[in-house]
Amino acid sequence: MKKNIKVLVCLLVLCLLGTAPAFSQQITKFGVVDTAKVYNAYFRNSTPVRNYEKKKSEFQDEINKRTDELRQLQQKKLELEKNGNDTQALKIEAEITKKKDYLIEYTSAKNVELDSLQKSLKNSDEFYKKLYNTLSKIAESGGYSMILSLQDSNSILWYSSSVDITQQVINELGL
Repeated sequence: MKKNIKVLVCLLVLCLLGTAPAFSQQITKFGVVDTAKVYNAYFRNSTPVRNYEKKKSEFQDEINKRTDELRQLQQKKLELEKNGNDTQALKIEAEITKKKDYLIEYTSAKNVELDSLQKSLKNSDEFYKKLYNTLSKIAESGGYSMILSLQDSNSILWYSSSVDITQQVINELGL
């Protein structure tokens, strides 16, 4: 009986030693990055973004100024109509129409300009080179087999926050 137990224990140990290599194989390690968050952190304090924000603000100020002028003209027109001065009210109406048309054209042109500036910011090769080099460094040092972008893949349905390396990428970029 003792002999059977010893043989059984030996077989069990051999089985465990035989299966150990199968359990010691490395598990594939994935990481995810919120590239939009990294992009925003990267460009938040850059000169091109500050210029974009300045232009955007200037354009909005001009639009607000023109809108206020239109409101004042509309008030003036209402007062003239109330006082029975239809001739002056018609002149003001023509001026309002002219200023509305200008404001629509101005807004449209400035939106196109802002869109163009924003696209040029998003297509910055310098940013993507730095991002790729940083991701490569983090992946190699962290043992990641693959790093996925949360924005570029609709197939990521769920991920654990433990694989999100976004903040690590932002820190590595010095942002």
